[in-house]
Amino acid sequence: MSGSDFDGMTRRFFRHLTEGRSEEIGIREYVQALAETLGSFKPRTLTEQRRLAVAKQQLKEIKRHSKKLQETVTKLEEQISILEENKEG
Repeated sequence: MSGSDFDGMTRRFFRHLTEGRSEEIGIREYVQALAETLGSFKPRTLTEQRRLAVAKQQLKEIKRHSKKLQETVTKLEEQISILEENKEG
């Protein structure tokens, strides 16, 4: 597969995501697109296989860390909301 094939596949993926949505694309969508791109690679050598395995493992870590960050953001937003309510009341 050539680089332009991946570019087109990624563009179609993002276009599909944004149809009917006005909000911005989030990290989950970027990670999903990257995972699909990595999944479409067909390594020809042992070195390529190892590099692809490392990239997939790193992507797993990115997913894990982004989930933790999102949980922290949600918790902080809730705390801010409570503080604002207490300030108004």
